[in-house]
Amino acid sequence: MQKTGYKTRQQDLLLSYLKEMQGKHFTAEDVRAHFEEKKISIGIATIYRQLEKLVNEGKIQKYFIDDHSAACFEYDGEKCNSAEKHFHLKCELCGRLIHLECEELEELGGHLKTEHGFVINPLRTVFYGVCTECLNKTK
Repeated sequence: MQKTGYKTRQQDLLLSYLKEMQGKHFTAEDVRAHFEEKKISIGIATIYRQLEKLVNEGKIQKYFIDDHSAACFEYDGEKCNSAEKHFHLKCELCGRLIHLECEELEELGGHLKTEHGFVINPLRTVFYGVCTECLNKTK
C-alpha cells in the first residue's frame, strides 16, 4: 500500500471519529484510546500530526485550558469557526469542559474594552468551578 493511501485511510478514520465527537472536547489521548479500543493501529505521533493539520485547515479548534492539562480539540462540523465567540467552564472535580455562550459575558468583554482598554480572548477564557452533575453528587 502506498504511503498516501495509508495516510488517507487514517484521515478518514480520524474524520469519522470527529463526527462522532461533534460539539464535544477531546484530547489526542482520547483519540488514541478510541482507536486502541476498536483494535485500529494509529500511532500517537500520527494522531497529533493529523489533528494539527486539521487545526491549520480550520476544520477543528484547539484549546489550551491551563498549564497542567493537555490541549483539547473540538469539531463543530460545517459550522466550525474559530472566530465564534464562546467561553469555557471547567469543572474542578471531574475535569469536564463546557462551552458557554452568554450575552452578559459578551457585555463584560465590551466593558473591559471600553472602560479598561483590554480585549479578552473568549476562546482562551476559562471559568473554574463545579458543574451541576458534581454538585448533585456531593449533596
